[in-house]
Amino acid sequence: SIVDVPGHESLVKNMLAGVGGIDLALLIIAADEGVMLQTKEHLAILDLLNVKKGIVVITKRDLVDEELLGLAIMEAEEEIKGTTLAQAPIVAVSAVTGEGMPDLIATIDHLLDSTPPRKDIGKPRLAIDRVFTIKGFGTVVTGTLTDGKLWVKQEIEILPPGLKTYIRGLETHKRRIDTALPGSRVAVNLPRVSTEELERGMVITTLGWLKPTQLLDAKLRVVFLPHHIRHNMFANFHSGATEVAGKI
Repeated sequence: SIVDVPGHESLVKNMLAGVGGIDLALLIIAADEGVMLQTKEHLAILDLLNVKKGIVVITKRDLVDEELLGLAIMEAEEEIKGTTLAQAPIVAVSAVTGEGMPDLIATIDHLLDSTPPRKDIGKPRLAIDRVFTIKGFGTVVTGTLTDGKLWVKQEIEILPPGLKTYIRGLETHKRRIDTALPGSRVAVNLPRVSTEELERGMVITTLGWLKPTQLLDAKLRVVFLPHHIRHNMFANFHSGATEVAGKI
């Protein structure tokens, strides 16, 4: 699956929802603009999530001369130092002329060939990011599957409301499948539940092993915070495809 996550500052929460299941990240930097605030934020998120495979892609190389392109590459090298992408290859490309595109494709293929399959620990979780109805099929949800398989006719639970149903059908990339594997983007057809009962951020899993909670212990790493963390400070908490207000 290829997931294009938004770069605009106001849409970082959507980026967080899409980045959880990635095997390989492409960090995009325009040659004529250089490293932006959004670049720093996205790089910090990749570092926090311990994403170790990535490629820094310098785009719009046709809009700058060799000197400015060299400066853009040097700036990118400096920015990724000390992060999980510190050893990431840097490839300069132009979508207009096609220059650098064969190198980028070859680099993507090389890194993906050495990427092991996602682990299956028998505890599937699919964070719902879309809910809709298809005529003749009923309720359908989509999301990225982690930590286990889902299969047709499997009994499942939807949390936090605790709705119980089974999987009528599965699709990935518009292709019907019997079993969905960890790491894949999946559409799930669910009977016995309506779209009004579901919303973005809910989680599909197997019966009985997960319970909703309003309290958790976490190890915090501060990034771009202009002040100290304080007791009872309010914060936005992101998990899967959901964002909720919380208090530290």
